[in-house]
Amino acid sequence: MLLSPRKTKYRKWQTGRKHDRRRNAPDSRGIKIAFGSFAIKAVTPARMTSNQLEAARKVIVRTIGKTGKLWIRVFPDRPVTQKAAEVGMGKGKGALDHYVADVKPGRIIFEVEAPSEAAAREALRKAGMKLPVKFKIVQR
Repeated sequence: MLLSPRKTKYRKWQTGRKHDRRRNAPDSRGIKIAFGSFAIKAVTPARMTSNQLEAARKVIVRTIGKTGKLWIRVFPDRPVTQKAAEVGMGKGKGALDHYVADVKPGRIIFEVEAPSEAAAREALRKAGMKLPVKFKIVQR
């Protein structure tokens, strides 16, 4: 179940800057735990692909089992384009390749409610290893 938007207003977005001040600024929304007891919080900025989020989700579900509950607090809605390998410059922008979620520092990525604190922390630690950010595990 890879995440991607069902319908978009624009098929391709403008690229954006890699080291923009606004991108590295702490997030102002999605910074508090809203649903579960434990959560992964991003410490560095990154673009998370739907594949990375799915890998982390699978690890959490496998670790906390059927008694736990999981909330995903980010959604990959930003399209990324890619030109084919060994294609010359020009001739327009590349085709849509995948979707990413822009994550700023301070953003909550996953929240869990697990039967025990140890299980929740272990699940989130394993999931964080799948993600391209430095993270910390926070408790409500």
